[in-house]
Amino acid sequence: MNFAATAALSLAMSTDAFAAAVGKGAALHKPQWREALRTGLIFGVIEAITPIIGWALGSVAAPYVEAWDHWIAFGLLGIIGLLMIRNALSDADEEEAPAQSHSFWVLAVTGLATSIDAMVVGAGLALLGANIVVTAAAIGFSTFVMVTLGVMLGRVLGTIAGRRAELVGGLVLIVIGCVILYEHIGHPA
Repeated sequence: MNFAATAALSLAMSTDAFAAAVGKGAALHKPQWREALRTGLIFGVIEAITPIIGWALGSVAAPYVEAWDHWIAFGLLGIIGLLMIRNALSDADEEEAPAQSHSFWVLAVTGLATSIDAMVVGAGLALLGANIVVTAAAIGFSTFVMVTLGVMLGRVLGTIAGRRAELVGGLVLIVIGCVILYEHIGHPA
């Protein structure tokens, strides 16, 4: 994967965490930078670890699916993208009631819940032979920044911006899947 694809993937993977952080920030009366940085760090570390786990699982299967890897990556990214778009467009508010405190465990569970898609993406990256260390670091850093900003902007942006961010993230994942497919099946000369 090139730099642009890695950056786009990192931003796409951090949008659901951003949406959650906006909700967490909205629950606070006056978010402090210390709380925002702490929340961003917890989410970022979790979001960086999950694609590595997925990559490790995907590496075991890579020799068996080499001929179909680009189709599998396309399908996985497309499905995740469509699910993110569906969640963004959903009329039902499925979010939990705002937490009264931001304990480590509440943030860790929330971070894990928003990073499951990164694990699936990691499995797809293993099939493509992507550099998982660089990609995971980029995803973790992007999530750290997005979550930190999301907490601080939570009161101002509310849930509308979080849903829009998830919509854009879903679209970006679909586009990345299409680019991967295009690059692997060839293009007209």
